[in-house]
Amino acid sequence: MVLVGLILLAALMIPIVSIVIDSPIGRALARRLEGPEQLPPSLVELAKKVELLESEVDDLHQAVQNLQEENAFFQRLLEENQPRPSLPPPGKP
Repeated sequence: MVLVGLILLAALMIPIVSIVIDSPIGRALARRLEGPEQLPPSLVELAKKVELLESEVDDLHQAVQNLQEENAFFQRLLEENQPRPSLPPPGKP
């Protein structure tokens, strides 16, 4: 009777194990057992270049914003309706 129980247990464990291995949890465990994923050196260099370009774009964006603010300030100065001092009429020598 014990032998029949062991055979039945083994027969039931095969589909259960296959379901667990094929599940997302089983795949995650398999990836974890494989170890950390190694990136090729060219991809690492490309990532560094992208980071550098992103920082340059941020710097340029800040510079453009500063120029826009300065331009708006100068436009306001030019549009003000302040009387401008005029030169005195030319005198007779």
